[in-house]
Amino acid sequence: MRRAILSISISLAVLSASAASAQNDKPHNLILFVPDGLRALIVKPETAPAMADVRDKGVNFANSHSMFPTFTMANSSAMATGHYLGDSGTFSNTIFTGYTVAPAGDTVTPFVENDLVLGDIDEHFAGNYLNEEVLLQLARAKGYSTAAIGKVGPTLLFDHTDRADRPGQHSIVIDDATGGKKGVPLSQDMQDAIKAAGLPLTTPSRGDNGKTGNSTTPGTIVANIAQQAYFADVAAKVVLPMFKARNKPFVLVFWSRDPDGSQHNQGDSLNTVTPGINGPTSLAGIKNADNNLAQLRKALDDLGLSASTNIIISADHGFSTISKESKTSPTTKVSYPNTPAGFLPMGFVAIDLSKALHLPLFDPNNKNTPVADDAYPKAGNGLIGKNPTKPDVVVATNGGSDLIYVPSNDRKIVARVVTALLDQDYVSGLFVNDDLGRFPGTLPMSLIGLRGSARTPHPSIVVNFRSYVAGCNEPTVCSVEVADTVLRQGQGMHGSFGRGDTKNFMAAIGPDFKTGYVDHLPVSNADVGMTAAKLLGLSRKSNGKLVGRVMTETMPNGATPRSYKGSVTSRPDAQGLRTVLNFQRVLNQRYFDAAGFAGRTVGLETEPRKQKTAGK
Repeated sequence: MRRAILSISISLAVLSASAASAQNDKPHNLILFVPDGLRALIVKPETAPAMADVRDKGVNFANSHSMFPTFTMANSSAMATGHYLGDSGTFSNTIFTGYTVAPAGDTVTPFVENDLVLGDIDEHFAGNYLNEEVLLQLARAKGYSTAAIGKVGPTLLFDHTDRADRPGQHSIVIDDATGGKKGVPLSQDMQDAIKAAGLPLTTPSRGDNGKTGNSTTPGTIVANIAQQAYFADVAAKVVLPMFKARNKPFVLVFWSRDPDGSQHNQGDSLNTVTPGINGPTSLAGIKNADNNLAQLRKALDDLGLSASTNIIISADHGFSTISKESKTSPTTKVSYPNTPAGFLPMGFVAIDLSKALHLPLFDPNNKNTPVADDAYPKAGNGLIGKNPTKPDVVVATNGGSDLIYVPSNDRKIVARVVTALLDQDYVSGLFVNDDLGRFPGTLPMSLIGLRGSARTPHPSIVVNFRSYVAGCNEPTVCSVEVADTVLRQGQGMHGSFGRGDTKNFMAAIGPDFKTGYVDHLPVSNADVGMTAAKLLGLSRKSNGKLVGRVMTETMPNGATPRSYKGSVTSRPDAQGLRTVLNFQRVLNQRYFDAAGFAGRTVGLETEPRKQKTAGK
């Protein structure tokens, strides 16, 4: 009898151990929360208490990095694929596609924060223009419940292919376009659940938060409250309870438009760089995003999911205040519509290059019509040459940096463009496609991860604009940059190679992360993509080789590799200008701190960096 009891006890113990082991082996849930445009050092208990709490109690990524160019879609592609931009081909928010994109208004320079545009580009480039597998697609194939909620464009990129006719099989996608003809269809179950929660099936507009103002009228003075409240309600009241009921692990991407949208459009600083993006509207946008995170965390608590859910917070980029000043650009001597006297107009790069090359300028966003001498291109983009259907030069305007394409790969034209750009005081560093040769004053694009297996056309030249500090003593909080944009001096922008834009907020908390840990190793948004895949047990079949790393040092018993600092300096041009690149390295990954010309880029060290090590 005692043997039988003992046998039963042992069997129960084994079963209990097996059950515990099975429970421990069960993958944890993951929420990737992206506060678009959140600067790392602006996060404090008084400005963003929920995010500060995650950072201080979980992992504080003190050495964070956005991908350059520091734009939303570029960094969304890095998070979704774990690859650098040379592989994903999402070089900025506006790119040259090499063909006419109908949903973008029949232009070769589409703004890609648009679901229909992304679908069109996918179709043109073999069904998947990124040429890499994306996070949510891999997760749902492995049995996870998956959803992406938030800002249109970057949200969809996490599961962007084969979506139009598969509601219920594809990831749940809710963004600005939901409920309209341009949105990703929702399954009937999802529609019923949204209605049951008392929420509309159509995403509210941004309202007054979407007002940009003009040269005489300030922009918005309110955060994106209503739209993001809808996104947060759908996530907390519909999606998370639905995932809980399914009783299987889930992945949720929540892309908060704030503080980005409010910082871009804020009306606190019309035509002056102070307070710039540190005024009350920008701070309200930061608090708005923080409230969304707090609501999601409370929902996890209420559903009993907190202990089994990892949360990674990673902003796509930092932010800067816009400057429209130049002493060298001919455009500042011309009167342009809706442009204060002496300020750079939208599209100033395209206009300046057209004049320097003595070639006509056409507007790709206005049926390729000629641009008059006292006008600027509708969206800032430009086709330069005698024939707009076969341009010598294409300018894709983005903000704190622009992309230049020379479709013919003519090195003489590239040399002329480089010379013209080096003459402008608003330029701070140039990177040239390796295939086109080396030019004094410039560095090759391969040094910054922009040469890879991308399906979309590689840029010929990447132009970084000048940045400086004004308004406070913390460079990454009070960065100012020249920006090629319709927005005004004093409003907000990003995209530059200054540390104000490359230093994004990052933090993590959950069962697979250390607690109270400060990570001093460099990390990037490509690392976020690789780490998320690792936590979920996903394996990728990569086409390109430009991949991030798993941030093992943040995990219990994880390895802490060494890191190194370094810099690369170009040969000088005739004026003595040298493009300098400051970077850090861990294993095979390079992390880009800042780049540009001496005295023209926030955070740039122009003296050779001594290589230092960190970690063990």
